[in-house]
Amino acid sequence: MQIYQFERIYSQMEKEFGKIRKGEEEGYSMLLFPMEGNVLKIHREFPLSNSRRLREAIALALFDIKEKYTGEAADTEKFRNEDNEKLEKALLMAFDPYTNVEVMEVLKQQTKTDKFTQEMLKNYYKLPVMCLLRIKDSIDTWEKRSGADGYFDFIESYMGNHIKGVEMNFSIMYPAVGEM
Repeated sequence: MQIYQFERIYSQMEKEFGKIRKGEEEGYSMLLFPMEGNVLKIHREFPLSNSRRLREAIALALFDIKEKYTGEAADTEKFRNEDNEKLEKALLMAFDPYTNVEVMEVLKQQTKTDKFTQEMLKNYYKLPVMCLLRIKDSIDTWEKRSGADGYFDFIESYMGNHIKGVEMNFSIMYPAVGEM
């Protein structure tokens, strides 16, 4: 896979799932807050996990998600490194049942099943994908305005005082679970 193919995942997933428009984030805050809080915790502890690495982590997470609901694996190994993998895991810990066992347990309780079809997974991942794409757009905006760590500087000033500890938080969007 070449870099242009790797970066196409953003537009592919936007076409498939849609995106959150600027100014409409409030309705998605229950999921955005854990994602952003988790990556901020990583960035604080590991400053090399910066905005650029977060953009890569979002692409990696999108490839992970796509594989789960399509069964098609993409070879993304050459794009992985220690710094973006930490951020990828932090993002996935906020919503992914295959990364976070607590999320899996809640989903099993909500759906009353241990087996998820590809269609169920696609429905479940709609909101997380939209949130990931919104974070990516925010990274692009803040890097242009404030430089390489503009996104993390913004998140720190916006919600940093609410983010404590190192434990990863998660959120489950119950309407999406119900649609499974």
